[in-house]
Amino acid sequence: MKTTSFVFLASGAFAAMLGAQQAHYLPAEVEAGGRVYTSTCTGCHGPDGDGVAGINFSQGKYRRAASDDDLVRIIVRGIPGTPMAPTGMSEGQAATVVGYLRSMTAAAGASAAGGDAVRGKSLVESKGQCLTCHTIGATGGHAGPALSDIGLQRRSVDLMQSLVTPGGEVRPENRAVRVVMKDGKTIAGRFLNQDTFTIQLIDSTDKLLSIDKSSIRESSLLTTSAMPSYRDTLSAQELEDAVAYLSSLKGRPQ
Repeated sequence: MKTTSFVFLASGAFAAMLGAQQAHYLPAEVEAGGRVYTSTCTGCHGPDGDGVAGINFSQGKYRRAASDDDLVRIIVRGIPGTPMAPTGMSEGQAATVVGYLRSMTAAAGASAAGGDAVRGKSLVESKGQCLTCHTIGATGGHAGPALSDIGLQRRSVDLMQSLVTPGGEVRPENRAVRVVMKDGKTIAGRFLNQDTFTIQLIDSTDKLLSIDKSSIRESSLLTTSAMPSYRDTLSAQELEDAVAYLSSLKGRPQ
């Protein structure tokens, strides 16, 4: 598969809400389409689908498309004379991407309350205690992934899910590791890397450890998350505010 920019550009100011001729997509198809979208399309369109002017997948706003078939054709063939080049996908694979785009619109509609990024920043830095484990800019810990450009990496709906049910999806790069030493001591932390001789991790005190494998009795990658759920810690509005702030984090300006 080519990693071609997935950009819907058009001449003129026409922008339409897609409505008619939508297919029904199975959850497995939507999940597969999400993987393709993340690897191929977010570079231009962003995780929330609002990276190109006049187009917003989360809001169902498109140009040059009035049906699912139109979208499939654009994804497969591209748009001559624009950065949207042919992707090399089959029509079946392109259809899964369309299914994922539809799910983005549905998810955005289910969370329409909206939040305030200024209030969210205060929550993240104080009540949420997020900087204990995460860095934003040059501030914070390293036991969790950096958040400086999390708004470029994750959709708002995914950020909300991470706050409410952090163990629902643990990405491979964010997995924790549990190490039992030969003397019985247990060490757990964020897994960074391993080589022939050592395992590297960051523990709960934000300390970088490189543990000699010869001193380890057993080790295992964990499928759960050490991050606490904020379902009962933050109100619904506070969660929306926190997500609004996290979604605004796009990295340092160039």
